[in-house]
Amino acid sequence: MAIPFLRTPESRFTELGIDLWPVHYVDIEGLRMAYSDEGSGQAGTMLLLHGEPTWGILYHRMFDIFVNAGWRLIIPDLIGFGRSDKPVNRSDHTYANHVRWVATFLKTSGVLAISEDLSPDHGFCAFFQDWGGLIGLRVVAENPDLFDKLILANTVLPDGYSPMSEGFMNWQNASQTMPEMDPGRLIARNCERVQLSDAMQDAYRAPFPDETYMAGARELPMMVPVSDQNPAIPANRAAWEVFENWTRPVLTTWNVDDRVLGEYNDVFIKRIPGANGQPHKTYSPGGHFIQEDCGELVASDVVSWLKGLK
Repeated sequence: MAIPFLRTPESRFTELGIDLWPVHYVDIEGLRMAYSDEGSGQAGTMLLLHGEPTWGILYHRMFDIFVNAGWRLIIPDLIGFGRSDKPVNRSDHTYANHVRWVATFLKTSGVLAISEDLSPDHGFCAFFQDWGGLIGLRVVAENPDLFDKLILANTVLPDGYSPMSEGFMNWQNASQTMPEMDPGRLIARNCERVQLSDAMQDAYRAPFPDETYMAGARELPMMVPVSDQNPAIPANRAAWEVFENWTRPVLTTWNVDDRVLGEYNDVFIKRIPGANGQPHKTYSPGGHFIQEDCGELVASDVVSWLKGLK
């Protein structure tokens, strides 16, 4: 049965008054998924996944630094966000669906057609933050041959063995009780270093003309597995079995003052062999949306790390 959805009018993006990267679209199970594919690829190909309630524009402070360093950037908008279609029923936003949608995107959109003479890599380098990590790490674990380097920022992969932080639980409750979810205001209030301009706040609001478009934004906080009874726990534990034997390079870049996920900065360092001995970065002050708050710093640190691996 087809999933009912809304499609954000294009005028919401063309009338922003800011430059957006060219957009491409691919059909994923009857839903249109948007993505950008920019950069030469001479250094390799990088997949950048956003979380919630954001979209690909979250990487605007990092984009030029990565492209100028020779990276080809694949930046999708998750289903329910950005310029992608918005399923209207919260029940269609499941952890399994979002993992499958991203994996299907990678395999069917053509982004895997990487020229051997342009890319020295054998797979994607990936940058994951927030739900980009919860989804992306599952995709990696289930498709390990597609990835060879990981950068993880203010994200988690809950396995049910310990409770989620008080900060996260506070956010989960707030996400359901706030009468209006205003992405622009949320992101601005979670920035410690930068003052988010009115234009950028409007860019984060653009995908959601009204509450009917926000089923994904409302449901994703509730999808985080906060108990060992959650149906996603077995797949997350299977993913951890992969990562506890993962020896390919892993870097963490973390805003430790993040009230939601800041305290998880060393979880991946302790549990993933490929993170051993890497020059992990922490930033302070800094809020949850590290790409917006510390984007230039993070991108420069990541580029330096990647060059050191060659």
